[in-house]
Amino acid sequence: MKKSLIMTSLVVLALSSALAGCGGSNNGKENNTANSGTKNSTEQTSENQGTDKTDKISGKVTFLTNRTDMIGKEYDEYLKRFNEKYPDIKVEFEGSQTDYNQQAKVRIASGELPDLMYIPDIPNSDLPKYYAPLDDIEFSSEITFKDFKSYDGKLYGITTGNSTSGIVYNKKAFADAGITETPKTWDEFLAACEKLKQSGIIPLASNFKDKWPLQPVVYDLPRVIEDNNGFPNSALNSEAPFTMDNGYGKAMTVLKTLNEKGYLEKDINSTNWEQSKKDIANGKIGMYYLGNWVINQIIGVGGASENIGFFPLPYDNSGVIRAAYNPDYFYAVNKDSKNLEATKVFLKWMIEESGYEDFAGFMSPLEGRESKLTQLAEFQNTGVVLQEGLPDDPKMIEIRNQAQVDLPAIAQEFVLAKDPQTVLDKWNKAWAKAKQDLGY
Repeated sequence: MKKSLIMTSLVVLALSSALAGCGGSNNGKENNTANSGTKNSTEQTSENQGTDKTDKISGKVTFLTNRTDMIGKEYDEYLKRFNEKYPDIKVEFEGSQTDYNQQAKVRIASGELPDLMYIPDIPNSDLPKYYAPLDDIEFSSEITFKDFKSYDGKLYGITTGNSTSGIVYNKKAFADAGITETPKTWDEFLAACEKLKQSGIIPLASNFKDKWPLQPVVYDLPRVIEDNNGFPNSALNSEAPFTMDNGYGKAMTVLKTLNEKGYLEKDINSTNWEQSKKDIANGKIGMYYLGNWVINQIIGVGGASENIGFFPLPYDNSGVIRAAYNPDYFYAVNKDSKNLEATKVFLKWMIEESGYEDFAGFMSPLEGRESKLTQLAEFQNTGVVLQEGLPDDPKMIEIRNQAQVDLPAIAQEFVLAKDPQTVLDKWNKAWAKAKQDLGY
């Protein structure tokens, strides 16, 4: 899919949690499912011993995953197929808490890492401290976003899948509201929201309370508004990176405007992520602004695939539409794992054979594999320009962590504030102090 889509040069991805939900990241990093401390161990065997030399490897692999909804379901099906080929490798899934990024950082600090996990928001220079190089894994084709989680010439992270962000919508809800064409401009988008509202349909689910679903607003939208793949990294050269008239201010104003016009949930402080998927599926809610990964989750709770569509968010009235192209979470292997080879075997199988990217609604992490998600073809046919990403500058990550900058949380403050400029001033002050303290 990557080669078949219109590309421009790269977009920054900040991994913080989400995903889905989802997502990542961020960026999905926005792909996230909330459940606290769930565990499931599936140990299955088979008489089929396989023919690959790795079929003799044995061991137990623990995988910390944000996809708690798959534990006891799809993951069990994966393990059944995996154990047909590798009967002596046992896998235990541990479900994360709501904020995967924070939980992963706590596990790192405590030195209690699982064998396989997703990389949290840490500088790439820290990757060798915790994770094993993955260059020795041979894949059938090149992996995408290979430079994102590499350091000193070595690969430490492999994307679970890739996505773009846009408006996921219920086609029947649009038809019932008298919307005959998907919006191409911001004014048309607001008009569509008004029609949905007048028809008794909540125009757009923000899932504001959960915070992580706001990731596309603060990680994707600012850089595409600026049409600048290096926009987030430009904060390194600024004492005040958050302004009302740059990508950050404009993106958060989009969300604030939708809320003030009554186009989001009635009470944005008591939203419910799982229920929102059902409400999109049944047409009580018209739209999400999220990644394509959420489409299959909507279908999974009862939405008909042919009734779910996907188009780029028209954030202004120029008629030119861009969208971010992002990796989701990155797999990583604990360098101190007692079952290093078994973990790498499972990781390779997840990438090559599990079919997770199709279940999750991702574009493949491998070059040249086409997505089976029909809604992506609909998205592409709009003529959208996809903006592919660059890794965050390590100094920017360091400053962001020092200043405790949490962009989705800032967006929450911005939307609720009577004077959003005071929110930007507060975080510009924190940013400037962190830069000074770190000598940047």
